[in-house]
Amino acid sequence: MRLLSTVSLVICLLHAPIDTCADEMFEAGVGVIDITPVSGYRMSGYFSERLNTGTIDPLLAKAVVLRQGDTQAAIVFCDLIGISLDVSQRAREQAQEVTGIPAEHIAIAATHSHTGPMYFGALRQHFHDRLVAQKGLDPYEVTDYPTELAGRLVRAVMMAQENLKPVTLHAGYAQEDRLSFNRRFHMKSGPVRFNPGHLNPDIIRPAGPIDPEVGLISFTSEGTSSPQAAIVSFALHLDTLGGSLYSADYPRYVQEVLRESYGDEFVSLFGAGTCGDINHVDVTKPAPEGRRKTNEIGTMLGQTVAEALPQLNDVSQPSLAVARSVVEVDLQKYTAGEIEEARAMMDRVDDSGVPFLERVKAYSIMAAQLRGSDTIGLEVQAFRLSDDVAIVTLPGEVFVDLGLAIKQASPFETSLIVELTNDAPGYIPTRKAFAEGSYETVNSRVVPGSGEQMVDVAIELLNDLHATLP
Repeated sequence: MRLLSTVSLVICLLHAPIDTCADEMFEAGVGVIDITPVSGYRMSGYFSERLNTGTIDPLLAKAVVLRQGDTQAAIVFCDLIGISLDVSQRAREQAQEVTGIPAEHIAIAATHSHTGPMYFGALRQHFHDRLVAQKGLDPYEVTDYPTELAGRLVRAVMMAQENLKPVTLHAGYAQEDRLSFNRRFHMKSGPVRFNPGHLNPDIIRPAGPIDPEVGLISFTSEGTSSPQAAIVSFALHLDTLGGSLYSADYPRYVQEVLRESYGDEFVSLFGAGTCGDINHVDVTKPAPEGRRKTNEIGTMLGQTVAEALPQLNDVSQPSLAVARSVVEVDLQKYTAGEIEEARAMMDRVDDSGVPFLERVKAYSIMAAQLRGSDTIGLEVQAFRLSDDVAIVTLPGEVFVDLGLAIKQASPFETSLIVELTNDAPGYIPTRKAFAEGSYETVNSRVVPGSGEQMVDVAIELLNDLHATLP
């Protein structure tokens, strides 16, 4: 097996034919391709220039193509920190040309692995420009990785389409509450802090919830008794590994556990749930007890998924449709003086002697300038698989409360939410979190209320898809 408003919303719905007949054959195919860059590339995830020294496990792009009648859709899950808008646009347009799948029906999601390449963004631009100014070239970018990546994503979609075959669907949730923790806390001595440290006596309580639901959709080929692939969505940051070696982080171990249960060809398509404020650090325990290792996290999650797959609900009448909306929201605004200060501060962005949030603010200001506009388009997609099953994709690192709000209001019994799709505009906190402050709000490009606008649009898309069921 293998693009949005400040206060007023501009909604553009593009449906794959909503008159899809529920009795038409439902097909799915999977394609997997290696997207690991050459050795020596910059690594993403932190505020320093970290160079790759090798590979633990290859970075993969895993595509699933869905087809029912004349309607087709594709979702690609990539072992990357994020998907740049440039790459997603190129890949979706090129995939449309070669497969016939409308670009609006294609979603490209990043898992948010912090052990992949730094191939876009303000930090990459700074480090690249600094070396070019010093040496006349950038020795760490010997290939055009963004162009290579776009091409490989297209090939993954092509492979998945070539592998289309009739399937039965099963969907539902597993429960996993042992691995994820809200990383923002109300403190006795001041405002909300993120990651305040193990056993910090100043902690009062977490500033938000977690989402313990593991969203699952499995695909079983006709004539077989067990699934060959599954979409797995879970809200937990992929920042459990670190180091200078390429790796997919804990989803790698989810895949390994599921292959032990369902065969060596089983494909786990992992999508990050809304985990902008969720990590694996249990501050109520001392380190290292309060930090599970990567393999332990992935193994435990994989076992939870493996046990749940046989218990999922049958999807007896699949009905494929896609809707999307682009919400134009304001970027945070800065004075000319603030921008100049940020540009100067970038020379010390990796200097631990400078307060962390000062470096974060400089980076965030420069990242906003790269957009070249006063607004940003946040694309929301909704994929209907049946009257009970849907997938919502969102850009950015979205706070868990926003994902929970979509799921609670969804008319679909099973609603998977996948963040960091089609663009990487930074953190998208709630209004409440903006008022509380701390790292994620300093590192956000959008104005307060943008996340709630996305939620409203997602719910509208879901309601519309549900109301137009055949």
